[in-house]
Amino acid sequence: MTQSIDTAPETALAWHRAGIGAVLATVVETWGSAPRRVGAQLVVGGDGRIAGSVSGGCVEGAVVHAALDALETGQPALLEFGIADADAFAVGLACGGTIKILVEPVSASLSEATLSDLVDLRAARQPVAYVVDVTTGQGRLVHGRMVQDGLAERIAQDRSGLDADGMTFVAVHVPPLRLLVVGAVHIAQALVPMAQIAGYAPVVIDPRSSFGSAARFPGFDLVEDWPDEALADQGLDARCAVVLLTHDPKLDDPALTVALRSPCFYIGALGSRKTHAARVARLAEAGFAPKDLARIHGPVGLDVAAATPAEIAVAILAEITAVLRGRQS
Repeated sequence: MTQSIDTAPETALAWHRAGIGAVLATVVETWGSAPRRVGAQLVVGGDGRIAGSVSGGCVEGAVVHAALDALETGQPALLEFGIADADAFAVGLACGGTIKILVEPVSASLSEATLSDLVDLRAARQPVAYVVDVTTGQGRLVHGRMVQDGLAERIAQDRSGLDADGMTFVAVHVPPLRLLVVGAVHIAQALVPMAQIAGYAPVVIDPRSSFGSAARFPGFDLVEDWPDEALADQGLDARCAVVLLTHDPKLDDPALTVALRSPCFYIGALGSRKTHAARVARLAEAGFAPKDLARIHGPVGLDVAAATPAEIAVAILAEITAVLRGRQS
């Protein structure tokens, strides 16, 4: 099943290498009601084809024209659209939003080598920042040991944006989000497609083949293994959320042990307050400290009085989003 994951750099590199030509257009700054967040990207091919979005359709036509001009001249361009412009209504931003978009032709200011390295780092799930001068188009990749404190915070928060000088743009590329769901129950059947739409690559883990079947989860990644072994094999990192839906200690406790020893950003476990209290007591007896156990969200999900499997799934995904965006600890 196709994942709802941004692949603009990969698409641009593929189109360039296919001889079509490619331009990356990136939102570098927004004000007001601009429809896409900073860092959103649109790829424009030399034949006019497009992939991705920088405005949800509002200014794409104008950006495509500018991109084709940039591809011909080999020069980057910084575009601005907003209510103050004479063309504001025509480009669809008469609601008051304003956006700045950096247009970079591949093989010119944005070299094929730099783009190729970026694609390789993304494939290896390595966080990386592309730092570019928006006036000259000269950019470089910063990753690994090259990352300094200020930039490290940006990367950790997945926060692209202009520096204070207004001339340097930092495009943060972090590994795609993953959701590991333990327990192929009815809630999982609702949660997994919702999570995919929200940009997660979901994996369903359940040793019970009758639960974790392709008929119940068509097109999704299924792992028929004990949860602790499956989670260890998946290689949990800081871009992973883990949700346990079995409320069976034989399955949940070993999986929680693996999750708590990983840097995953979210851990949630289904069950009542009484069930969760017993779970925390067992894990404390196993040696986990209170600060570790506080990472577990249980009962899982925001308290929105959810009743049906779909409503519970909405509550879970909302809580994961709140934690990801720093609105909940």
